[in-house]
Amino acid sequence: MITMFNPPHPGEMLKEDYLIPLNLTVTQTAEALGVSRKNLSEVINGHTGISPEMALRLAKAFDTTARLWLNLQLQYDLWNAEQNKAKYNQVKQLYSQREI
Repeated sequence: MITMFNPPHPGEMLKEDYLIPLNLTVTQTAEALGVSRKNLSEVINGHTGISPEMALRLAKAFDTTARLWLNLQLQYDLWNAEQNKAKYNQVKQLYSQREI
């Protein structure tokens, strides 16, 4: 998997690539997805991530795949975790494939 530099939150992509071009409001989209407006707003504003359930809903609504949404979330989460590498300095390597 290619790691993006500072990937956008998937909610931002949802808004910019789907809601705005399709002239959809958060309320309309939430109703179509079967979720609360608050829940969708939290996703769009980057306050919560894309769950597998939300990925399935988005995939059906926008004729994409759930994997697309989950991969976007994974890239976003991994990039953010990598920005805090110092947290993992105390982790000791237990195994190396090079030893085989």
